[in-house]
Amino acid sequence: MSAQTDRNTKGILFNIQKYSVHDGPGIRTILFLKGCSLRCRWCSNPESQSAAPELAFNRDKCLGEEHCQRCHHVCRNQALGVAQDGKMVWNPDDCRQCHACAEACPNKALIVYGYETTVDQALRRVEEDEAFYSRSGGGVTLSGGEPLVQAEFAMALLREAKRRRIHTCIETCGMVPWNVLREAAQYLDHVLYDVKLADSEKHRMATGAGNEVILENLRRLRREFPDLPITVRTPVIPGINDTPEDIRAIAEIVREVGGMDYELLGYHRMGTPKYVYLGRSYELTEPNLDEGRLEELRALARKVLESGKEAPRGLCA
Repeated sequence: MSAQTDRNTKGILFNIQKYSVHDGPGIRTILFLKGCSLRCRWCSNPESQSAAPELAFNRDKCLGEEHCQRCHHVCRNQALGVAQDGKMVWNPDDCRQCHACAEACPNKALIVYGYETTVDQALRRVEEDEAFYSRSGGGVTLSGGEPLVQAEFAMALLREAKRRRIHTCIETCGMVPWNVLREAAQYLDHVLYDVKLADSEKHRMATGAGNEVILENLRRLRREFPDLPITVRTPVIPGINDTPEDIRAIAEIVREVGGMDYELLGYHRMGTPKYVYLGRSYELTEPNLDEGRLEELRALARKVLESGKEAPRGLCA
């Protein structure tokens, strides 16, 4: 693929986050790509799941019928009404996602998650902080959703980033065709690979899909790219995978594959309001895992990793 073609390749982002220190080495800029191959019940980025831009409504920002009716006037599908308190009501089931109301809303109560951009436009944003990358060993991280759902866009981003000498990293759930992951690996300097559950049926209940492809891709990735740094990560979700049995089973897989770091992530609920904005319900009701319990699970994982002859490089905090 020519450099010019890659620079002009278009895709859909829903966010660009700068100065991240938790998603790959050094200080990084994260490009969040729309679309995901899983439907995790705890997803902290529900706006990432659909591949297309989608409308969201923050009722707290609505000025109300007395001060503004612009959105109501432009809605052609009668998806907007008025509540007793005078603020607008959005019915997602009647919405046709034309986004005219978001364009008309003066206070950004109605917004659109997702926008089209070219590879060149996205990487120009990344390059704004290249001084931080050179000093810290950072660079760009592709995240989502699952960034490899937009395979053509993701590959063009990675190829062009390498031409610009930008360190590349990806956060992937691994639920993609092997040929897509293999191609991406050629342009990656680091992989953050999520393994959420070892049991396939539990994985299906929690994410909407079994984990056979995910685990096989992880094994093939390690086997075919032995020098590529890989960090396996498990978000520890209360009521989903927070038992010693769950963590031990995942750690045993990491130990078996070998040559990788393993990291347990604490769960947060900061994405919960976005479910409301999107007109969805948030399913999880379990309280957050306390730090003491998380440390116990990390200690357990460390013990499992250290018990094998072919132990991976280590367990991250």
